[in-house]
Amino acid sequence: MTQSHTRISKAVIPAAGLGTRFLPATKATPKEMLPVVDKPAIQYVVEEAVAAGLSDVLMITGRNKRPLEDHFDRNYELESALTRKGDAERLQKVQESSDLATMHYVRQGDPRGLGHAVLCAAPHVGDQAFAVLLGDDLIDPRDPLLARMVEIQEREGGSVVALMEVAPEQIHMYGCAAVEQTAQDGVVRVTGLVEKPDAAEAPSNLAIIGRYVLDPAVFDILRKTEPGRGGEIQLTDALQLLAEDEKIGGPVHGVVFKGRRYDTGDRSDYLRAIVRLACEREDLGPDFRAWLRSYVTEEM
Repeated sequence: MTQSHTRISKAVIPAAGLGTRFLPATKATPKEMLPVVDKPAIQYVVEEAVAAGLSDVLMITGRNKRPLEDHFDRNYELESALTRKGDAERLQKVQESSDLATMHYVRQGDPRGLGHAVLCAAPHVGDQAFAVLLGDDLIDPRDPLLARMVEIQEREGGSVVALMEVAPEQIHMYGCAAVEQTAQDGVVRVTGLVEKPDAAEAPSNLAIIGRYVLDPAVFDILRKTEPGRGGEIQLTDALQLLAEDEKIGGPVHGVVFKGRRYDTGDRSDYLRAIVRLACEREDLGPDFRAWLRSYVTEEM
């Protein structure tokens, strides 16, 4: 059994998807760069990793994803122009993204599924436990899900997945977990996983959402994992083997999340995320909420 008792410091963010649900906007712009108010969605994800103590970030990219690298790099011409104008506020915002974390990038090449994307991180991660954050899932910073997952992994070993209760008619859109209760509030033991089951075959209504803290033993399993649902190498299939036999890489625990989550890969939820986050901003919220009330009243 592989266990890491050192402090987790590495985060992996798969960002090689084509973003077809947002075409034509994503024809030439990575979906991860679509703005949520005034920051690209991917920056919220990197900020979440950093807030959980993960300062080493590897992004798994693909073709046409160069803007991701540019966003987290320095832009000396822009910074110089803002300095000359004395625009300290915007200069700070520009520099925030380049100073967030130590960023690394590797291309996935063939789009062979989430499991394959995670496997691309093996040379960088080595034999350490690490976190995986999916770029489509935004977790409100007031709900520190990842930090709790890291804490549980460092205490219990093995792997930890984030779970959320969903309506039975929605479970076919997610990986689904069979679980046993533990003595810890909101923490379960995962005994099985299935990718996108029919509602009648789902072992629970607990769906896997886009946060994982993984034992490095998952890499050996992924190297041997055959393509599954959709013809892709599924991370869920590898986690199923870990859940079946903790001698391989420790137990698999789940944190049942009841906080605020935004699925920016879905157009409707993306719009809701923008509205909610804009309403809660001190600089935008008061005027925007007043306009929104007026607009809704008029439409009703």
